[in-house]
Amino acid sequence: MNEKILLVEDEKTLAKALKFNLEKEGFRVEVAFDGEEALNAMSGEEPDLVILDLMLPKIDGYEVCRSIRRSSDVPIIMLTARDEDIDKILGLELGADDYMTKPFNTRELLARIKAILRRTVQQAAAVRSFIKVGDLQIDVIKRKVTVKGREVALTSREYNLLSLLASNPGKVYSREELLEEIWGDDYSGDVRTVDVHIRHLREKIEEFPAEPNIILTVWGAGYKFREE
Repeated sequence: MNEKILLVEDEKTLAKALKFNLEKEGFRVEVAFDGEEALNAMSGEEPDLVILDLMLPKIDGYEVCRSIRRSSDVPIIMLTARDEDIDKILGLELGADDYMTKPFNTRELLARIKAILRRTVQQAAAVRSFIKVGDLQIDVIKRKVTVKGREVALTSREYNLLSLLASNPGKVYSREELLEEIWGDDYSGDVRTVDVHIRHLREKIEEFPAEPNIILTVWGAGYKFREE
């Protein structure tokens, strides 16, 4: 294990403890103590995963997440001190892949990190190397999605969700099945998370998101990818 993690946390005691535990697990860790440092770090070697606190000096975590998503699909786990649904939903809206509320169990955080990285690798290896449906093209090896030749920036979880559905056209997945496949058994959120990600995917890949013809809703059952 030699994956790089960017840890963005202004509480230096917590950052030091997390860095120690992550390095103990074999990760390479770069620490940023404010939003400005985080964005500067992203301009160098891209990390394999970002742990991002919301309440940061200079540039808050929401804006950092928004900025990262303009150019990268690196997985992001948000840390929030408030257990409010609106904070979690906003984080997901901006492109976060997961979230944890402080105080949290470090072992649970490590488990989520490993699960996200493991699923990213497994899903990339399991699907076809190239998928094309209409104007949509998915290069599985490069994890690159284009629509009408224009590259579309997806979050890691959005990409994994799209590749799963696209690799099994016509198969109906319930929200619970998608949570299990993409988020894993250890995920404690609810099925609304799936709806948020599907909506974002449609906005990015569908010509008319309100009338989708690629990712279809099967009422009372879930979602499926259209068959050619």
